[in-house]
Amino acid sequence: MAVRAGGGVVCRLQPSGVIEAAVIHRRASADWTLPKGKLYQGETPEQGALREVKEETGFRCQLLRSLGSIDYNDRRGRRKIAFYWLMRRLSGRFQPGEEVDHLLWLPFEAAAELLHHERDQVVLQRARVSGMVAGLWLSAEPVGRLA
Repeated sequence: MAVRAGGGVVCRLQPSGVIEAAVIHRRASADWTLPKGKLYQGETPEQGALREVKEETGFRCQLLRSLGSIDYNDRRGRRKIAFYWLMRRLSGRFQPGEEVDHLLWLPFEAAAELLHHERDQVVLQRARVSGMVAGLWLSAEPVGRLA
């Protein structure tokens, strides 16, 4: 059975008009990635994505649009299915912790170059296309829940 996970591409719009995405550095694996983590039993992918993003970034977010899923084998060889959403940060501050020691806000191009895994780059590209085409950055009504 596959391990299920939820995560997000958390974005913000700078006054200059540049859209930035949050990328995190995991201390244990020493890589830059998108916030995500395993779902709890009985938790929906949406609930898990919001919870994991809050745990890893400190941000309370709102779901804007599904970015689909990525199916892969993790470093232990387990099959993993990760569900992602484009998210808007509503509040909160990043505080370094045991699992995540750094967070950077970067324009999409710079974020893609920093991300360690190609699968994260694919998700980031989906977020970029989805967000720009749909005009979701600040003007559109969110389609998801709050957490």
